[in-house]
Amino acid sequence: MAEVGNDAASEELDGDPISPVASMREMIEYIARALASNPGAVAVTEEDDGERIFLHLSVDDQDKGKVIGRDGRVAQSMRSLLRVAAVKADTRVSLEID
Repeated sequence: MAEVGNDAASEELDGDPISPVASMREMIEYIARALASNPGAVAVTEEDDGERIFLHLSVDDQDKGKVIGRDGRVAQSMRSLLRVAAVKADTRVSLEID
C-alpha cells in the first residue's frame, strides 16, 4: 500500500505546482460547497494588498447562516484552518464572508 505524503497541498496539477494561496482558496471553497444548499453560488476570490491576502467568500443569501454558523463558529473554524496554512506558507491571510 502506497503511503500518502504530507505534501498533498503542494501536489502538481497539469505539471504546474499549486501556490499556497491557491490551495487555501480551494480549501475554503471546498468547505463552503460542502455546507451550502446551492454549491454553484459559492465563489472565492483573492485580493493582495502587499502585506496581507484577503480571501472573499461569496455564497447564496440562503446559505450565509450555514457558512457562518451559530455564533460564528463555522466561520471561526475556517479562519483557524487558514491561519495554520498561512503560517506554514509564511504569509498573512484573512477571510471575509460576503
